[in-house]
Amino acid sequence: MKHETRVAYGEALAELAKENKDIIALDADLSKSTKTAEIKKVASERHINCGIAEADMMGIAAGLAASGKIPFASSFAVFAAGRAFEIIRNSICYPKLNVKICATHAGLSVGEDGATHQAIEDIALMRSLPNMKVFVASDYHETKALIRHVSKIKGPCYVRMQRGKSEDIYDEDTVFDFYKPKELKKGKDIALIATGLMTQYALKAADILAKEGIDASVYEVVCLKPLADKEIREIIKSHRINFTIEEHSIIGGLYGAVAEAAIAEPSNPVYPIGVKDTFGESGKAEEVLKKYGLDEEGIIKAIKEKI
Repeated sequence: MKHETRVAYGEALAELAKENKDIIALDADLSKSTKTAEIKKVASERHINCGIAEADMMGIAAGLAASGKIPFASSFAVFAAGRAFEIIRNSICYPKLNVKICATHAGLSVGEDGATHQAIEDIALMRSLPNMKVFVASDYHETKALIRHVSKIKGPCYVRMQRGKSEDIYDEDTVFDFYKPKELKKGKDIALIATGLMTQYALKAADILAKEGIDASVYEVVCLKPLADKEIREIIKSHRINFTIEEHSIIGGLYGAVAEAAIAEPSNPVYPIGVKDTFGESGKAEEVLKKYGLDEEGIIKAIKEKI
């Protein structure tokens, strides 16, 4: 089945609000889209619509955190990470305040909203900030569990979610370790290291490659900062060719994080599959992903060019 990760976020937030009166949701006039509106059903007094003022929203979140509350601040990723960057840097990360930035509508799969709304640099921005933890879940069940997890972390967290539906990879009984790469398929030839929405495409690509005699492992990375450097290096050492797959610029995202880990102990090559230093464009999500080589066919083509 397919579900939206942002729906999982809204549901988890409402559940947490019932359990903990310190949970507060903030939004920048997009609560129906980000699903923070769900908290209104159980605690309407703990939902703050800050209007189209993302920097102000982050400042308010910082003040709430400094007062002992646990604010979840949400908007589209391009606004949450981009427009409010300086406030996040100086008012949240510098004092290491307990703010959860949960950004939806990230990546090319925003589709028809076009390049202005397709955040393909948000991971790079958030990874660059001291004290910030960065997470990207792949499906509905993992997102619900991740939101619960970050609510217990003391300090700034950035959670990235997409707009559309993703296929279920896990079920509700799955126990997650968000800090280590999860092996979803074991192969002996190459490794596909994916994050977020691209995890399902990596699995599809691996199945097609298997029919052609190419045995690919598939790993999912949820926590991009701090990255599990040791485990990543072990994956790279055990596969003759490795690929990172992300719905993000290859500059500063998953590839950047993996390459930084790999260079400390150089072994086998790592090649990026992602957005290549360009903006996106408007179109249906699947069509845009296909044009930028981020569907299973594009992934397979990129792999075959290197093996």
